[in-house]
Amino acid sequence: MILPSNRLSDVKEYYFSKKLREISVLEKQGKSILNIAIGSPDLPPPPQIINTLNTAALDTKANKYQSYQGLPELRQAMADFYKTNFNVVLDSENEVLPLMGSKEGIMHISLAFLNAGDKVLIPNPGYPTYTSVTKLLHATPVFYNLSDTNNWQPDLEALEKQDLTDVKLMWLNYPHMPTGAKASKSIFNDLINFAKKHKILLVNDNPYAFILNPNPTSILCFPEAKEVALELNSLSKTFNMPGWRVGMVLGNKKYIDAVLQVKSNMDSGMYYAIQKSAIEALKSTDNWFTHLNNIYRERRKIVWQIMDALQCTYKKDSVGLFVWGKVPQGTNAEALTDSLLAKKNIFVTPGFIFGSQGNSYIRISLCESETILKTALKRLL
Repeated sequence: MILPSNRLSDVKEYYFSKKLREISVLEKQGKSILNIAIGSPDLPPPPQIINTLNTAALDTKANKYQSYQGLPELRQAMADFYKTNFNVVLDSENEVLPLMGSKEGIMHISLAFLNAGDKVLIPNPGYPTYTSVTKLLHATPVFYNLSDTNNWQPDLEALEKQDLTDVKLMWLNYPHMPTGAKASKSIFNDLINFAKKHKILLVNDNPYAFILNPNPTSILCFPEAKEVALELNSLSKTFNMPGWRVGMVLGNKKYIDAVLQVKSNMDSGMYYAIQKSAIEALKSTDNWFTHLNNIYRERRKIVWQIMDALQCTYKKDSVGLFVWGKVPQGTNAEALTDSLLAKKNIFVTPGFIFGSQGNSYIRISLCESETILKTALKRLL
């Protein structure tokens, strides 16, 4: 028996991977499980991109290997999208790199910049992949706590008191998942100054910028950000294309070149027809965002009712694809989610999977229809 690598000893299987197997068993037993936990958009992408996909698939170039940097016109579309929506000017040749999903980018960036023993600042609560990738590379996670009392913003005064020796990278995620908090302009400026002072590379993971958020922003909007920051973005949430695997990393040429060194050894380019379709998606007007957010706004009203039925407290000014609710005092959030699955056939996300600061919270997704959400609410009343 060949043993797995030691690097797997401290990395667990992704929570949802295990839980979905459990749900599959329950469904085979005849139970009707309402999964309102996962942020996988159920709505269709912009209609024009399906036509583009079909047409581009017939192009004589479609089935060949593609450039590791993506089509020049895709990089330009991504740069134009950032100029239009964030007022960020990017050189499409040197400061934009398409990715097969931004999750790929988390690994590529980490491989490009981290050595074994380097330290990485990771938000708590935060996306679990930041931690697992750090551990896979034998780097050291250093968690910085976010709390509701500080509107889920980093406490830089507390960070300054820590030993920041060997810290190489700091993950940010605003709008924040799972809480839905937005970063203030002042915190982005402060983070950039903090990173310059301590020679830390900031990476803002920004896939939720346009979901129920009237004022989308990018860390690259801020002066001197390109000196110390990269930004990840994705078409998954913005254009309902999670399965298409289209993301991007943006920033200073020297950082992008390092990521490309890794990426060019890991894949052989994105499928041509998907790239052409992504170009069309990125040309979408404000009407698309209005349409999308009108649907999510109505769904969120029902999720608020679900939270009320569970006696959870939540913020109505949060943005993104989820509602983050604090369970009643004395209630164990994980036990509550297990009970909902066992007794009500409803699957919601326990907050502990995002870190210890999520122990008293649950998360519900807006990626299910009003019919499903209303059915879940009915089961609770």
